[in-house]
Amino acid sequence: MKAKPTLTHLDRDGRPAMVDVSAKPVTARAAVARCRVRFPAAVAAQLRAGGMKSKKGAVIDTAIVAGTMAVKRTHELIPFCHPLPIDGCRFNVEWASDTALSIECEVRTVHRTGVEMEALTGATVAALTVYDMCKALSHAIVIGPAQLAGKRGGKRDFGVAGQGA
Repeated sequence: MKAKPTLTHLDRDGRPAMVDVSAKPVTARAAVARCRVRFPAAVAAQLRAGGMKSKKGAVIDTAIVAGTMAVKRTHELIPFCHPLPIDGCRFNVEWASDTALSIECEVRTVHRTGVEMEALTGATVAALTVYDMCKALSHAIVIGPAQLAGKRGGKRDFGVAGQGA
């Protein structure tokens, strides 16, 4: 019978604690996260016609830079994330439909713990940046869902992470 999953960021007394990864092996790890940004139809059409540029500049390029910066600083934002050497960070941003932009962030490292939180942080901060750059056009822009699409390395693999970056 499989053991029931438990929360890992609690100590024996139920208090918040960083997980001790010192006994884990160093392995290659990768994670892919996705986040959507949905625009009103008129806004999407305007952005497409304008080459994804706003008065603030190149929307997608700026989102990629912001997402990459967020990946590298995830441990400063999420209290129990370990600071990790980031060996690779790649974004793929494309229209998933006439009104929805798909942002995918893949992160790679060789370490004792995975990069799921880094990938999720990168994708969501990139989405927030798109919102910030486009909010003058509409406040009806919707971010989400954000989700882990895959991970590789560690105890169990999920999805198809780590095929590219």
